[in-house]
Amino acid sequence: MSLRQIAFYGKGGIGKSTTSQNTLAALAEMGQKILIVGCDPKADSTRLILHAKAQDTVLSLAADAGSVEDLELEDVLKVGYRDIRCVESGGPEPGVGCAGRGVITAINFLEENGAYDGVDYVSYDVLGDVVCGGFAMPIRENKAQEIYIVMSGEMMAMYAANNISKGILKYANAGGVRLGGLICNERKTDKEYELADALAKKLGTKLIHFVPRDNVVQHAELRRMTVLEYDPESKQAAEYRTLAQKVHANAGNGVIPTPISMDELEDLLLEFGIMQKEDESIVGKAKVTA
Repeated sequence: MSLRQIAFYGKGGIGKSTTSQNTLAALAEMGQKILIVGCDPKADSTRLILHAKAQDTVLSLAADAGSVEDLELEDVLKVGYRDIRCVESGGPEPGVGCAGRGVITAINFLEENGAYDGVDYVSYDVLGDVVCGGFAMPIRENKAQEIYIVMSGEMMAMYAANNISKGILKYANAGGVRLGGLICNERKTDKEYELADALAKKLGTKLIHFVPRDNVVQHAELRRMTVLEYDPESKQAAEYRTLAQKVHANAGNGVIPTPISMDELEDLLLEFGIMQKEDESIVGKAKVTA
C-alpha cells in the first residue's frame, strides 16, 4: 500500500485529538504502521499514545540544541502504543512569533530525515479550525491527501466544518488534497445524526461515522490512554475500530468539497427545527466573523 497522508481538522474543543488518536490506535491494531505529526502548540496530539502529559516538541528541542539542523530524528520521534511513531511540532511562547512556522519546520525536518520511510499512514492533527499560514501547510503543500473534519450538531462546529471545506477547495485544484468526509462526535444535540448527514451531503461528501458519546472516553483520557488500550472490549472501542475500518476503506474516495454560504447553513438549521427565527441575532454575529 502506498503512503496515505491524512489530516484531522475541526473546531477547537470538538474532541479532534481524542478521535484521531483512538482511530489511529485502531488502525495500528489492524497492522498499519502509523506516524502522528502533532500540529498544535499544546503538543497534546500524542499524549494518549505515549501516556505522557506532553511530548518534547521539534521547536523546543531545536531551541535547546541551537537549530533544527543540530537535531537527530531519534531526538524528536517517540514510539508509543502499538509502535505508533509520534512527533509534536510545538510552537513559540504564547503571544510571540508564529506557531505555524513550527509545523513547516517539523514536516520538512521529518521528510529530510526519513521519518516517513516504512510508514503506511502519516496523520496530521491540526490546531482547531485554523486553515491559514503554517497550519494550512498539510493542505497547501499537498502533504495531506485526505482531510477528515471532526464536527458535531452544534452550529459553530458545523460553521467550522464548512469553513475548513472552503480552505480545502482553495487548494484542491492546485494539489491533490481532498475531503475524505465528516466524523460526527456526538454532543447529544437535537437531530444530530440527521443534521450531520445533511451537512455532509451539502458539502458533497459523506458522514464517515457517527461516534456516540460515552464516559469511558473521559475515564481513558484521565489515565492518558486511548479507549482501545484502556477498555478494549467496550462498545466505544468497537466504534473506533469501525471508524478506522471506514477510513482505511476510503482510499481514493475523497472529493473536492462544495462549501455553502452562511445563509444556507442557517436554512439547514431552520429546516431541522434546530434554530428558531428569534435566534437569527446569533447567526448574524457568526456572519460578521466569516
